[in-house]
Amino acid sequence: MEKINSFKQLKIWQRSVEIVKQVYLLTKRFPKEELYGLTAQMRRSAISIPSNIAEGFKRYHDKEYKQFLHIALGSAAELETQLVIAQELSYISKSDLEEFAQAREQIGKMTSSLIGKLK
Repeated sequence: MEKINSFKQLKIWQRSVEIVKQVYLLTKRFPKEELYGLTAQMRRSAISIPSNIAEGFKRYHDKEYKQFLHIALGSAAELETQLVIAQELSYISKSDLEEFAQAREQIGKMTSSLIGKLK
């Protein structure tokens, strides 16, 4: 198995960057009055996922790495909550919500698996 030398090689990081791009495209359609509200919060939550994966990867100890992976999991749950709110406000469709729920679940499983490998 090839040694991973950069967080950019991690499939979990690559997939979470894709989610960030999807969130940005989705929130472009939100009402302008949400620019500093839900739009900004969703973007921060989405960006937090790959950012914490990257930061944790660069930490010296596995314990620190796991801490950052847990933060990434928390950010994914935060984003999922915000997506539910966006759907409740009719800013996104139910199918958009379901698509993101699947992506979030995939990220969650990948993150949990990585945490398990670090124990």
